[in-house]
Amino acid sequence: MHAGYSLDRFYETIRLETRGLNAILELDRTIVSKAVSLILNTRGKVVVTGVGKSGIVGEKMTATFASTGTPALFVHSSEASHGDMGMIGSEDVIIMLSNSGETKELFDVIQFAQAKKIPIIGMTRNADSALARNSTVAILVPPTEEACPLHLAPTTSTTQMLAVGDALAVTVMEIRGFTPDDFAVLHPGGSLGRLLATAQEVMHTGDAMPIVRNDVSIKDAISAMMGRRFGCIGVVDETGRLAGLVSDGDLRRHLNDDLFDQDIAQVMTADPFTVGPEMKCRELMETMNDRRITVVFIVDRAHQPIGIVDMHDLVALGR
Repeated sequence: MHAGYSLDRFYETIRLETRGLNAILELDRTIVSKAVSLILNTRGKVVVTGVGKSGIVGEKMTATFASTGTPALFVHSSEASHGDMGMIGSEDVIIMLSNSGETKELFDVIQFAQAKKIPIIGMTRNADSALARNSTVAILVPPTEEACPLHLAPTTSTTQMLAVGDALAVTVMEIRGFTPDDFAVLHPGGSLGRLLATAQEVMHTGDAMPIVRNDVSIKDAISAMMGRRFGCIGVVDETGRLAGLVSDGDLRRHLNDDLFDQDIAQVMTADPFTVGPEMKCRELMETMNDRRITVVFIVDRAHQPIGIVDMHDLVALGR
C-alpha cells in the first residue's frame, strides 16, 4: 500500500466512461435501425470478430447474442486468416470491432466478406477508416477521452463498444419476442432456468405428501404431520378433494381448546390456497411471498392434491 495515494483516478475513470456511454445515446437512429435489420434478417448466424481488447469485447458480445436467442459465433481475426474463415457462412452477418478501424488482421476478413457478399456491421471510432468505408453499416462510436491517464489503454472505448453490443442484442431479443421460457431452454443450468421449471417438476409426491382424510382424529393428524418436514398437513374429503389444511400454527392456536377433542374440520383452514402443476417456480415463489405462506399444495383439475412445494425448495433452485 502506497502512503498518501489518491483515489481520484478511480472516480475519474467512472466519470469518463459514463461520459462515453452518454455519447453513444446520440448514435444515428437510422444507422442503428439498419444494423438491427441486418441481424434480424440474417438466415445464418452473427459472427463477431476483432483482436486485442476489441476481441475480448467481441467474445462477450457473442455470448450475449447467443444467450438471448440469436445464434452467434466469435472468430478471432488473426485465426480467420489461418483457416477459421471457414466458420463464416454465406448467410451470416459479421460484426467487426476495431477502435482505429485500421486493424490489419481485419483486412482478410473484409475481403472474404466482400467476395461472399456477406454484410458487415463495422464498429469503430474512426469514420475515415478502412473498416468504416468497407462496412455495409458503420456504427461510429463517438470519440471521447479514454479513462486511461496515458490515453493508451482502451477503456472508455471498450465500454462503449460493449454497451452498443448489449443494446443490439437485447433490441433484437425484444423484437423477436424472446421469452423467459426461451431463456430457460438456453440456460438450463442457471438459477433463472431452474426457477422457470414448473411446480410439477419440483414438487414432492406420493408418500412424501402429508395428507389425511377428514375423518381421522387430531392425534393421528399430528402424527402424520410430525413424520414430515412441511409443518402442515392436507385434509381431503371422501372424494379425494383437498378440503382443508392444518398448519402447526393452527394447532398451537387450539392448544387451550381441548385440542384432542376437536374435530379436524374445526381446526383446519378450509379451501386453502393451491396452484396447478404448470405454474412456474419463479411465479410461485413471488406468489408465496406475497401471501406470506411457506408451503403450498399442487392440485389437479379435480382439486385433488398431487404434490406439495415449500419455500425451501424454491430458494434452493435460485442458488
